[in-house]
Amino acid sequence: MASDKAARSARLRWLLLLAMLTVLAVGVGGASGLYMIAKVEKAVDERKKAEEEQVQRVATYDAGSTLTHLGTVVTNLASPSDVWIRLESSVVVKTGTFTNPEAMAAEIRQDILGYLRTLSIAQIEGPSGLSHLREDLTERVQVRSKGQARDFFIETLVVQ
Repeated sequence: MASDKAARSARLRWLLLLAMLTVLAVGVGGASGLYMIAKVEKAVDERKKAEEEQVQRVATYDAGSTLTHLGTVVTNLASPSDVWIRLESSVVVKTGTFTNPEAMAAEIRQDILGYLRTLSIAQIEGPSGLSHLREDLTERVQVRSKGQARDFFIETLVVQ
């Protein structure tokens, strides 16, 4: 009987120890899970804020802005010389910036013509080529207009 009581007491101690370890494991697991959830939520919030900052806002133009059509530029490319390019474009400028906007448009058009004659077909192929062309032309328009042009648009571009 004494050994039976001792065996029960030993089992009861083991069960009690097992129960305490289980409760401890559940507590540690729950606490670490809550800690990880907080870390993930913080990382997601930081990423959302970073993405919101990177989003470019749509350009809005006030009533003081006008769209000036630059006209059509048709020329052949430098390489191959039998390939022709036709470009129609416009710029957005503040109303009253230029006393003679037609003369400024002619100067910009002349500058664009000179630039297009230096290009090869490989330079304007594909989406990245078109993007680079737009960036280069925007830069030339900014220089020619002394920074007065707000935006530059390629309306049509045909390469034959």
